[in-house]
Amino acid sequence: MSIEEIIATTKNFLSEEFEVDKDLIQGESDLRKTLDLDSLDYVDLVVLIEENFNIKVTGEDFKSIVTFNDFYQFVASRLAPVAADPSI
Repeated sequence: MSIEEIIATTKNFLSEEFEVDKDLIQGESDLRKTLDLDSLDYVDLVVLIEENFNIKVTGEDFKSIVTFNDFYQFVASRLAPVAADPSI
């Protein structure tokens, strides 16, 4: 999945779930403030990420995610194919 596809998918489910205009979901915008997230909303967000991208996410993962760009890079890193281990 390309970064553009990650961004489009993210904007779609976040705007729908958190009732935020897609235009407010900008790369350098603060994820928590833009979506007005509280602790329960993070649980919903984890479920949405797992459903939309088929990746596992923990609360710890969000410690380094501040902006939407951080979020996109996090998802991209989890979706990247694992490099083949030459020792196998």
